[in-house]
Amino acid sequence: MTVHSEPHTYLVVGAGPAGLQLGQHLQAAGHDYRILEGGAVPGAFFATFPRHRTLISNNKVHTGRSDPEFNLRMDWNSLLSDGPGEQDLRFTRYSREYFPKADDFCRYLADYAAAFGLDIAYDTRVTRIRREGGADGEFVATDQRGTEHRARRLVMATGVSRPYLPPVPGIEDCELYPTVSVDPEDFIDQRVLILGRGNSAFETADNLIPTAAVIHVAGPGSLKLAWRTHYVGHLRAVNNNFLDTYQLKSQNALLDGHVRSIEKRDGGYLVRFAFSRADELVKELRYDRVIVCTGFRFDASLFDEECRPELVINDRFPAMTEAYESVNQPGLYFAGTLMQQRDFKKSTSGFIHGYRYGVRALSRILGLRHHERAWPHQELKTDPQALTDAVIARVNRSSALWQQFGVIGDLITHAPGGQVRYHEEVPVDYAHRGPLTREGTYYTITLEYGPEHDKVDPFDITVRRIAQNSPGEAHDASYLHPVVRHFARGELLGVHHLAENLENEWDDPDVHEAPLTGFFAAAEERTARAGARADG
Repeated sequence: MTVHSEPHTYLVVGAGPAGLQLGQHLQAAGHDYRILEGGAVPGAFFATFPRHRTLISNNKVHTGRSDPEFNLRMDWNSLLSDGPGEQDLRFTRYSREYFPKADDFCRYLADYAAAFGLDIAYDTRVTRIRREGGADGEFVATDQRGTEHRARRLVMATGVSRPYLPPVPGIEDCELYPTVSVDPEDFIDQRVLILGRGNSAFETADNLIPTAAVIHVAGPGSLKLAWRTHYVGHLRAVNNNFLDTYQLKSQNALLDGHVRSIEKRDGGYLVRFAFSRADELVKELRYDRVIVCTGFRFDASLFDEECRPELVINDRFPAMTEAYESVNQPGLYFAGTLMQQRDFKKSTSGFIHGYRYGVRALSRILGLRHHERAWPHQELKTDPQALTDAVIARVNRSSALWQQFGVIGDLITHAPGGQVRYHEEVPVDYAHRGPLTREGTYYTITLEYGPEHDKVDPFDITVRRIAQNSPGEAHDASYLHPVVRHFARGELLGVHHLAENLENEWDDPDVHEAPLTGFFAAAEERTARAGARADG
């Protein structure tokens, strides 16, 4: 017998960090919602991952600053919240370690959920999702007990929950990162091949250095280092001890190329590997163990065929619009690490310190679309100095612009009645195509790295660097700095770069403020002339 629960305005699948934060925002706004969680506690993923139990998300407790907004720049684990008491729910109160333990994060998530009394149905594992009434119909999520949960809108906050296996013959016979032993004693004197080039692969390799006889880490293309690309999903320094053992000839190696096939033979594995640096020369290599650390993917198997979201990037992520909505299923939204499809391997949407702002933006998009709730904003004077003051104040303390560089920015709009409004934390793509900019001119304010910043070694002193506090060369700055752009109906009219600064303080009256005021003055004059022509 099928049991029906009361219908909700929003169903959120998954009570991980993203599901908890979205639930808090929906609850604060007075919206009807329920979170469905397959585990017995929130954040069950972190009870298993990372396998070696140390997070690589920064937890900088001591910043020398008292501004809580600024301090979120250095705090990569805390969730956001609406209303009083947010300071009591910062992760920095749970651990003083720069790279904290996963168990402390599990404790933090449980306290966060309890503090707000979030509506979470635990031990409720969704096994099927269908839709009634066509493309605009109600979503129906069935759990393992056969209970049907209904909602007008569905938000998937499940993360990438299934291992991604590249199409390599024989890979299904290998050990997987989620289940392989983490006891180094199980690998004494063994030859081990680790497939993958991300942090999970190097975390695994680092754990085996003391016991394994030989460790090879293999994957296509050149190894990407986070300190060079500024993408924190690339190899972090905390996991790169393996590179030292490779370059100093300690029986370990980094293999660049493609695995052609894997065959179980004589109690081990025979791997055919094509080396990129030797014109795809194929060699047969023998190993005792092969461990697959090639990442994860979204599980779309829950959806019936008629309501299954379109997938992209090797079918690893759902395709979504600038509003984090499925491109082919209206009313189906995505929160959390799934949001990285919008800026894949470019910014920080795949990580808590990035997607916490994407989730807050999603809550505001839902409020604007479905509940006639205006995007939070303040009114400004139509004065270049007033615009400068607002921008300088924000870029010097905003955590959202800092963490979501180039992806989330602030937005200044000229409303039809002549009002100038400053909107905080608007996804840039949504700003261009959403309702906030349909009429009049507008400005986007972002923090960005310079062009091709990931193409050079940041520690090479021979690489040309822009002089600090040099307004004339600010457009060529390679380090993070503010960028203001002027648009009219999506057309770019002007760009202004603020000079980079060693301490990330963009408030010098001559270097930063005066040039920006001049840019706004010219832009506002351009806007006034355009308005006069339209009236005439």
